[in-house]
Amino acid sequence: MSTAALDQEHGIRFEQVSHAFGARTVLDSLAFQVTPGEVYGLLGPNGAGKTTALRILAGLLAPTAGRVFVENVDVAAHPEEARRHLGFATGTTGLYARLTVRETLAFFGGLCGMEAAALLSRIEAVTAALDLSAFLDRRCEVLSTGQKQRVSLARAALADPPVLVLDEPTLGLDVLASQGLRRFIADERTRGKAVLFSTHYLAEAELLCDRVGVLHEGRLLAEGPPADFRRDLGASSLEEAFLKLVAQQGPRDVAVESKPA
Repeated sequence: MSTAALDQEHGIRFEQVSHAFGARTVLDSLAFQVTPGEVYGLLGPNGAGKTTALRILAGLLAPTAGRVFVENVDVAAHPEEARRHLGFATGTTGLYARLTVRETLAFFGGLCGMEAAALLSRIEAVTAALDLSAFLDRRCEVLSTGQKQRVSLARAALADPPVLVLDEPTLGLDVLASQGLRRFIADERTRGKAVLFSTHYLAEAELLCDRVGVLHEGRLLAEGPPADFRRDLGASSLEEAFLKLVAQQGPRDVAVESKPA
């Protein structure tokens, strides 16, 4: 996707975002976009600043400098309005143990202000898309890790927001469960969603992402399609290209993970 094709009005936009905790700068002039119909992988070693960037995007932190937009809404200035356009799921999202999956979705749909008919229709849609029917009426406390992850993703997608932010959504999942989640993410891209996908599993990012951005010590080192990274760095995989790129910045322990496709 060319820079000229980027949509300034929709999706996610970081404009020269910096953030510091005291004297320690954790984000330094971060600028990138995620456009409708695109999966953008935000990659980086532990401590790169990914979590801080996502917290700013969710309105949980205010940037020290710069601005973040969701569907052209300034997150810091209008956090509630921005959140209405945003579905957020992480690999550690909690669920209410004593609610069933159906009750969980109904509860969060109500919090989003969804009317009864629309909520029922969306519960049916996410149940089909994420294959929840076999455990829709089980309490969340008895679900497996993979089932809980699918429910968390269903909760994030329930109100059909135009933007999805997925932070390590396949953390701890087996190959089959991960494949199902990837299929759902690809389908949401086809439906025109802007998807920001943060992961340590670089083989997964290579399969799923249209573009990736490499974050290191708070700075975006490079971004582009995974194939361009491999070509430009003479690497056989995105993981190898990532390691080469980060190694150019100087010695540091870099944590990445490989995961079967």
